[in-house]
Amino acid sequence: MILAHGHPGTAGDPGLAGLVTAAACVPAVAGYAAGAARLRRRGDAWPRWRDASFTAGGTALAWAAAGPLPGGPFTAHMVQHMIVGMAAPLLLVLARPVTLVLRALPPGAGRGGLLAAAHSAPVGVLLFPPLAALLDVGGLWLLYRTELFAAARHLPWLHALVHAHVLAAGLLFTFSVCQLDPVRRRRSPALRGTALLAAGAAHAVLAKSLYAAAPPGTVFTTADLRTGARVMYYGGDLVEVALAVVLAGSWYAAAGRAWARRRRADPRARRGRGRATAGEGARPIEAAGRPIVTEPPDGFRR
Repeated sequence: MILAHGHPGTAGDPGLAGLVTAAACVPAVAGYAAGAARLRRRGDAWPRWRDASFTAGGTALAWAAAGPLPGGPFTAHMVQHMIVGMAAPLLLVLARPVTLVLRALPPGAGRGGLLAAAHSAPVGVLLFPPLAALLDVGGLWLLYRTELFAAARHLPWLHALVHAHVLAAGLLFTFSVCQLDPVRRRRSPALRGTALLAAGAAHAVLAKSLYAAAPPGTVFTTADLRTGARVMYYGGDLVEVALAVVLAGSWYAAAGRAWARRRRADPRARRGRGRATAGEGARPIEAAGRPIVTEPPDGFRR
């Protein structure tokens, strides 16, 4: 998707690229809904909140591309940055679109090709969390601490290219931290959490630097500059906390599954399953002064 406002921060003409992006969100959301409906018709479980998450992400992207944005020029740009680079990617990734497509496609070349691409070595390299964090936050430092931002404000094609990178890098980083869809290699929660903390710190330092000084080659009012920097700082914190919650939840679920697998693989655990001790409410039946059968209390018999 390509995002471009002819004059960032105004309610003017969003430009051809912005209109194309907003229009592209419609079939994307409709396609997701159709895939989810297909799964449910054949009896597969697919939570409806994922449909809502993908719809919200697509709607947010469309608004950022073509809708009026609040505040002065720099504040409006930062609202757009937060939506395109952080909020919308999180909403889209939470919906697990790759998993949906893999389950909705019939067996064949299409499904096999998509799975092969998801498990390919280049994708595995791009999803390495430290590299994804560098591409995401490093690109923002390059944008705001050089004259690239000033040039992009006057060249529509460059503005569109910059925002396409912001969206792609945001999706890549969010995907690498959450790892909800199939990937070549699942990285440890510690590595993903460290990458998230480092990216969050770098994002916060960048926001503070913008509070003090505008991007080179630009002139904004002090109020507009500081409001935009606050949007970047606090908005970034909110999305990063949400990412941390998703990461912690996936770690907890994975740990629970690993524990269940260990129990199933342990013969002693299988033999002990279903036994109740006297302290747990079991009622021993004694013969010759010693218990020979342990019987569950009434109400728990099969």
